[in-house]
Amino acid sequence: MLRLCAAVAAFGTAFALYTAPVIAADAKAILADASRPEADKAADADRKPAEMLAFAGIKAGDKVADLLAGGGYFTRIFSKAVGANGKVYAVVSDDILKVRATAGDPIKAIAADAGYKNVTVMNGGLAAFKAPEPLDVVWTSRNYHDFHNKMFGPVDMAAYNKAVFAALKPGGTYIVLDHTAAPGSGFDATESLHRVDPEAVKKEVLAAGFKFDGESNALKAAGDDHTSKIFDSGVRGHTDQFVLKFKKP
Repeated sequence: MLRLCAAVAAFGTAFALYTAPVIAADAKAILADASRPEADKAADADRKPAEMLAFAGIKAGDKVADLLAGGGYFTRIFSKAVGANGKVYAVVSDDILKVRATAGDPIKAIAADAGYKNVTVMNGGLAAFKAPEPLDVVWTSRNYHDFHNKMFGPVDMAAYNKAVFAALKPGGTYIVLDHTAAPGSGFDATESLHRVDPEAVKKEVLAAGFKFDGESNALKAAGDDHTSKIFDSGVRGHTDQFVLKFKKP
């Protein structure tokens, strides 16, 4: 009887550990970091970075690619989350550099900062994306819809998603966060509204060999009817957004 109780207790402990949420580090401390720009901190209420860290499961020691890192909002956060033994590859594609020659400068400044020694800037074509080492997480935020647009060529999406798949370790995570388009609209609104149907994204990513691993509702916005361009004053910064998680088997 004692052995049975011990076995049940051990199983229960293991199960509890397995199901416990994976949090990268003390999110509060990461977000309070003095080196973060005030503009980034002001955006936290809308972008919910603590919830995003938890959902992505980014933890100390991880190797993470911030794919199309923009101004580095998540690059800085990921850098502190993975710590000294981790690595962040901030990707600024050649397509962005062609359109706006200074696009890489904010990211280069972060990588040159002594407080972000674990950040490396990467350039290149998205369809040919390749990391220097196997990755734990590939993250792309508010970018996926643009890959279907003229400014990116558009990207060969089958090749791109397969490149992400190849870059990840077995069991690695791929996060796609973007502005939500009307259900059933597919990729019709990527150019006009800069939105995309999450079901269309899901189908495209799964075709590369990924397994769907869940969705976060943290960035849902019930007041957004999906008909406005994301830059319009009524919805800018407050769009309905989806966050999809995929796993490499």
